[in-house]
This record gives sequence, structure tokens and C-alpha cells, in this order.
Amino acid sequence: MVELLLIALSVLAFALVSGRLAMTPVTAPMVFTTIGLVVGVGGLGWFDLELEGEAVSILVEATLVLVLFTDAIRIDLRVMRRQATLPGRMLGIGMPLTILAGTGVALLVVPELGIAEAALLAAVLAPTDAALGQAVVSDRRLPVRIRQALNVESGLNDGIAVPVVTVLLAVTVAEEVGGASDWLELAARQVGFGVLVGLALGALGGRLLDHRASAGAVEGVYRQLATIAIAVSAFALAGVLDGNGFIAAFTAGLAFGQVARRQCHGVQDFTEDEGELLGAVTFLIFGAAVVGPVLGDLSWQIAGYVVASLTVVRMVPVFLSLTGSGTLIETRLFFGWFGPRGLASILFALLVAEGLETEGGELVFTIAAWTVLVSVFAHGMTASPWAGRLGRRLAAETEAMTEIGPAEELPTRRRLAP
Repeated sequence: MVELLLIALSVLAFALVSGRLAMTPVTAPMVFTTIGLVVGVGGLGWFDLELEGEAVSILVEATLVLVLFTDAIRIDLRVMRRQATLPGRMLGIGMPLTILAGTGVALLVVPELGIAEAALLAAVLAPTDAALGQAVVSDRRLPVRIRQALNVESGLNDGIAVPVVTVLLAVTVAEEVGGASDWLELAARQVGFGVLVGLALGALGGRLLDHRASAGAVEGVYRQLATIAIAVSAFALAGVLDGNGFIAAFTAGLAFGQVARRQCHGVQDFTEDEGELLGAVTFLIFGAAVVGPVLGDLSWQIAGYVVASLTVVRMVPVFLSLTGSGTLIETRLFFGWFGPRGLASILFALLVAEGLETEGGELVFTIAAWTVLVSVFAHGMTASPWAGRLGRRLAAETEAMTEIGPAEELPTRRRLAP
């Protein structure tokens, strides 16, 4: 009950100063992570929540389902196809190279990890969270194409990472228990049933809801509730069939967004508040119960990987993926740096901690926690200054540049200020 009180008071306190903080580099994840560090097991000890407990498990699952589904439905694939050059390069070339680079650096810097564990760590840290550097996707000084490229990338890469994390976790667990012969079957079942269930429920549920809502048979609030019910149904049914519910939630969002585009706006409004609340609670728990216990575990190997993960592991692959795109060198560096690790990486790390109870699993969890912690503050503080600098430079350009071209706005996790 003390933990619930601390969460409620923290949300209330932040709300009372949120308007003033919006004009500063201080972000909500920075504030809630700091509160967690202060009141958690690494600080005052007032917030003592077991990561293996049912409450944390429910929070993780609910948050990840909501994030994956809503990230998917806000990406209009028909619009994206017309402006897919930049995000397509970063997702199709940059992301696989990032996972490969992260695996190689982990094997070099943290030799205690096996190949599967190193790859799992790289996959856990591959998704980006544009909300950590909100100024990057909301600062209108930046051209729309830059903002939307990062918005689309962060909206899709967590869903793309889910099957990779799922397969690698299955491989790692199979290696530990000596059952490597059947890991491929397990992974195929998890991914296959997850995709099939998600596509079927997303498309069928979306068409039914769109048809009934267009006929005036669905009340306003129940349009939103029905959409969330589709996401939860996909997650639950995939689990019943031994598939991966998170893959199902993401693919359901993609399918729903294409067949019921008219219903997406309402659910985005509805889930913005719920997603913001769940995100705030997750970052507070992250500071209190995830980072707090591993503060004393920092070593030069972990520090080295954290620095490499946030710089060369991300920036070099992204830079290479944008070679020949007609963008400025500074723009490519900007894209590479603003790949903050946030909500998805926290949730993936917690899934690893739950599913891989070995020394290697603990090390993956610790490195991921430290990487997200550094990213929360490093990307939050640098977002606005660099966005302003790059925006001014591009505004002064007289030549036609790829990043200055026209682009359609897609919804972000948080609505842009008018």
C-alpha cells in the first residue's frame, strides 16, 4: 500500500509542475526515474517491490501490450510507403546491423556472455523510444520528414524486436536446460501463432467495429474500449495457443490500423492518457526496483558496453544505412544519436529476468538497466538543444535536401503542441 501511495503522490506532484517542466530539458521519464531511485531500495528504501511478483508481471504485460498495439495502429502503412526512404533504411538496414554490432561488442567487452546471451542483450536494446527525447518528434523547428522518420522508426522497431527477443530468449533457455534440439519448434510456434492470431483478430475485429460504428450502433466510449479489447484478445488467444501474445498485439495493431483507420483517432486519444500513466509508473518502478538493486554492480565492462551501445553500436549502423540518402552528415549523426532506449527495453529486460534465471540472464538484465538509465538522462537533456541547432541549419540551406522534403504527419505517442 505504501508503494501505491508513493506512485499516486508522484504523479500528482509531477502534474502540478508539468507545465513549467515542459519548457525545460527535464522530461517525465527523468523525473519518475529519479523519484524511483530516491525512494527505492537503492535510496530511502520506502518502495520495495518484488520484480518477480504478480503486480509487476501484470504491469509489464499490460504496458507492453498497450505500447505495441498503439504504436502499430498509429503507423498508416499507406502513408508510410510514400515516405519510407529514411525510416525504411534505418529499420531494414540500420536495425539488423545494430543487433549484429551490439552482439559483437558484448562478446568483446563482456566475455562472460555466450553468443546467444550477447545477441539477446543487443536485441533487448535495439528498440528506440522517441518519447524520451520528446523534443525531437515534437519540435517544429525540425523538418517534418526528420521528425516522422524517427517517429515511424520508434513506432515499428519495438514490434520488430519482439520476435527477435522471443527467438533468442528461447535459444538461450534451451541452451541452459540442454534442450537445444526443440528450440526452433518452440520459437516457430511462438512467432507463427502470434502473427496469425494478431492478423486474424486485428482484421476481423477492426472490420466488425468499423462496420457497426459507421452504422451508429456503437457508443463513443465503447469504440475505444472495443479497440483495446481486440488488443487484449489477441494477446490472450495467442497465449492459449502457445503463441507469443506480444507479437499478436503488435500484428493486431497493424491489421486494425489498415482496415479500420477511421477508428484509430479515438483510441489514440483514449490510450494517450493510459499509456502516459503506465509509462510513468514503469519508469518509477524502473528507478526503484530495477536500477536500485544493480547500482553497486557497475563495472568497467558494463560501463564500456553502455557507452558503446548508446554511441557506436547505434550511430555507425544508422550512419551506414543512410549513406547515399542525400542527407547531411549532421542529420545522419542526429538520427544515430537519437535512438534512446526506454520503455520497450525496460519491459524486454524484465521479461528476460523472468524467463532466464541464470548468471548470464542477470548480467543481460543489469547491462540493459544501466543502458536505459544513462539513456533517459543523456537523450532527455540533449534533445532540445540539438533539435534546435539542426533545425536552424536546415532552415538556412538553399539546396534541395532529402530531409527537407514534404511529408505527411503521423500521430506520435503524445500529441504535438499546436
